Amino acid sequence: MKKLINDPAKTVDEGIAGFALAHPDLVRVVVDPPFVIVRADAPVAGKVGIVSGGGSGHEPLHGGFVGYGMLDAAVPGAMFTSPTPDPILEATKQVDAGAGVLHLVKNYTGDVLNFETAAELALAEGIEVQSVIVDDDVAVKDSLYTAGRRGVAGTMLVEKIAGAAAERGDNLDKVAEIARTVNSRVRSMGMALAPCTVPHAGEPSFVLADDEIEIGIGIHGEPGRERIALEPADRIVDRLMEPILEDLPFERGDRVVLLVNGMGGTPQSELYIVFRRAAEVLAERGIELARSLVGSYVTSLEMQGVSITLLQVDDELLGLYDAPVHTAALRWGR
Repeated sequence: MKKLINDPAKTVDEGIAGFALAHPDLVRVVVDPPFVIVRADAPVAGKVGIVSGGGSGHEPLHGGFVGYGMLDAAVPGAMFTSPTPDPILEATKQVDAGAGVLHLVKNYTGDVLNFETAAELALAEGIEVQSVIVDDDVAVKDSLYTAGRRGVAGTMLVEKIAGAAAERGDNLDKVAEIARTVNSRVRSMGMALAPCTVPHAGEPSFVLADDEIEIGIGIHGEPGRERIALEPADRIVDRLMEPILEDLPFERGDRVVLLVNGMGGTPQSELYIVFRRAAEVLAERGIELARSLVGSYVTSLEMQGVSITLLQVDDELLGLYDAPVHTAALRWGR
């Protein structure tokens, strides 16, 4: 294992400490219980608070999206490990301004159970909480870590649009309704060229031969649909796009946001090669590319690979997507 770390057991602690020092205008960090990343000006009077979280290793998700127009708090667990209920409860209390709190939870069993427990504890303290489970991955029905589909890169689009709704002053019922609508209209699928190495494990999370790729992997390297020989990029994109397009289904005349997401070790130039073909496929199907986003937003440490996400939008969702956002990892309009 060759990584830029000091002690594998302190990777998350030291990374979050550096994140807080780098962005004091955007966030503050609560260390007891560890760790809660909170928007610097939280709680915001009259505003629904939005909390998300999950195991570390997927940065900039979720901490990178704490700030104006997106999340009010993020709860990073240990590497690839769900946060416990105590820090989730603390995050909920930190961002509650009396308008209630929305939990956005990727569909992994540990995350779902721990957020449920935290919501019950918050309710006992008089805080109204609603939860939306994100399950955008079309690759597999169930996985090693889930009952039902996994939550993957579509999560950041749910966070962006729900965050904009909360920022404009929508109440908790409306913000939760919008988050559920986004989740119902977003679909993703990923692939891996090479695995990542979790620092405390010290060895690759799975093994791929030099001429093999895995289609349909999860963000922890969970197995996907199939393992095949390496192919040209356009053919791989076609393999990812077809099940996404057929699932909703997306139809001629639809407008979509296209997110091409790097898994952490993929050059930007290769992401644009993927984007080029994905945009061609949309054009061939008569689907309008309304907005595009290309970069590494929901990663799996240094895994080489990519995921493609399509979100079907209407005027309201597109307006919320375009609304100003100012976080460490996403900023426009402000």
